[in-house]
Amino acid sequence: MARVAPLPLESLSDPLRASIDRGTASRMLSNTLPVQIWARRPAAANAWLGTMAEIHERGVLPERLRELVRLKIASITTCPVCQIARKSDDVSEADIVACSDWSDPRFSPPEQAALRFAELFAGDYFSLGDEVYAHLREHFSEEQIVELHLFSGLMLAGGRMTYVLKGYEETDSGEAAA
Repeated sequence: MARVAPLPLESLSDPLRASIDRGTASRMLSNTLPVQIWARRPAAANAWLGTMAEIHERGVLPERLRELVRLKIASITTCPVCQIARKSDDVSEADIVACSDWSDPRFSPPEQAALRFAELFAGDYFSLGDEVYAHLREHFSEEQIVELHLFSGLMLAGGRMTYVLKGYEETDSGEAAA
């Protein structure tokens, strides 16, 4: 059970419901329960969704790369919603298993650089030194590096908030439901 009661979808403001509907239709959202909790601050929840939509719909990073980064961070936050969700058909189950090793040759050099960054960003951010940024610049523009930071931050915060607030459905065994 969620630690903060989610608001029913039908009770949400029209703008927030519209953002949720767009997010669900585009696969940006795989589960509405976290947003239904955040809806206790509707303007903030809608702003969050707006930032997510900007990156999801008009991002400068490839969809596959974003999905790999999202899944890498989900493995660190242990957010059940994030781990179960699949937001891109360009990432296979074998890719997901391989995400534990960012240097796996199945990933392109830019994907390897982004996965390494995501791992450090979420798990050991004190290790993000100049050499990591030099490596990112070999593969990404400054605009893409900023988006990688924004996206990683949103995924880290969203996963942690969802996990801590228990913003996911549980089965009778206590596992997250798909």
